Amino acid sequence: MFLENTKKQIKGGGWIEVICGSMFSGKTEELIRRLNRAKIAKQRVEIFKPSIDVRYDDVDVVSHNENSIKSTPVQAAAQILLLAHDVDVVGVDEAQFFDDDLAKVCNLLANDGVRVIVAGLDMDYTGKPFGPIPSLMATAEYVTKVHAICIRCGSLAQYSYRKVEDDNLVVLGETESYEPLCRKCYIESKPN
Repeated sequence: MFLENTKKQIKGGGWIEVICGSMFSGKTEELIRRLNRAKIAKQRVEIFKPSIDVRYDDVDVVSHNENSIKSTPVQAAAQILLLAHDVDVVGVDEAQFFDDDLAKVCNLLANDGVRVIVAGLDMDYTGKPFGPIPSLMATAEYVTKVHAICIRCGSLAQYSYRKVEDDNLVVLGETESYEPLCRKCYIESKPN
């Protein structure tokens, strides 16, 4: 398909940074911070998010703290290659919602000299690795795992516990649907 026929001369100099963790851990906040610093440094920045994520805004990437940055919503990872022209830095938010081609896309960009910063959940609500994040973590030069605070005991939280009954893997929601839990509280909350 498109990605199979994409062969570029490797320029080097690029790399991949992954910011991962549970919901409410500050992933998007950290992504926005890094992208704004790149803009201050006069670097050319392009930001992408999955088009299904319209929780806070149809276009902008918005953190839980209501900080935002302009982005381009896309339906598939391959579209990022088509839209990321003449840039120094590419940001990707909610990476877990992208198809498995995201890791290949990010590596192609990094091979072409682009700094790629990706933020996303590393585990789904069942505690299993989520979408393309594990592959990205394996090939990234830098991985930052951020933690929320367990809503029940105050420890560091790394799980996104789903409070609503829904067996679909992807359920967009906020505090009405999810809460961050530590390992102990997550295990205690899971049905037997």
